Amino acid sequence: MTTHTHQSRPGQFITLEGTEGGGKSTNLVFIQQWLQDKGLEVVVTREPGGTPISEAVRQILLDPNYNEMTVETELLLMFAARNQHIQQIILPALADGKWVVSDRFTDASYAYQGGARGMDYQRIAQLEDWVQQGFVPEMTFVFDLPIEEGLRRVAARSNLTGQAIDRFEQEQAAFFEKVRSAYLYRAHQAPARYQVLDASQPLSNVQAQIHTRLTQLLAEVVD
Repeated sequence: MTTHTHQSRPGQFITLEGTEGGGKSTNLVFIQQWLQDKGLEVVVTREPGGTPISEAVRQILLDPNYNEMTVETELLLMFAARNQHIQQIILPALADGKWVVSDRFTDASYAYQGGARGMDYQRIAQLEDWVQQGFVPEMTFVFDLPIEEGLRRVAARSNLTGQAIDRFEQEQAAFFEKVRSAYLYRAHQAPARYQVLDASQPLSNVQAQIHTRLTQLLAEVVD
């Protein structure tokens, strides 16, 4: 297959969101491969994380030993890591015409620190305005599924890999119900940017919908 380079096009920023066990990691690989097959250069990253400093902050945020962390500290650490991520990785890649795909971004702060932990949305918006200055993803996929199914998948994955449950994954179902509601609320507020995917369907169905939406996005960029 002949690939054509599209580096003269502006880069696009795509994010993947959702509660635990929704299949973000699997679909991140699918999206990366899909875009590369179109001849695009792709940078895959994650939040919190993506840079050495941001990954160090991630270690603190996910460490189950830090259960005394206040929601304000959690939120500030998230945005500290995000600022470094944006400045060091995301914006330079987009400026080079690369497409950036991130496992989570600012929607996660509204869902986890806002919806689930009760932080005022206006406070989160103030930090977003300061750190991002209007910068938002072109496209956000929200992987939605019933909480009990997601937690079952997380437990199964943990048993399979022996990977320890992190500080967020050890929260109760009621916490994740609030996370899910916050994501769906945000998607409802801005339907042009969000695509909510029923992650309880077979993976092939989910990826067929991703394929359709990416095709549209690519066509918009070409035009």
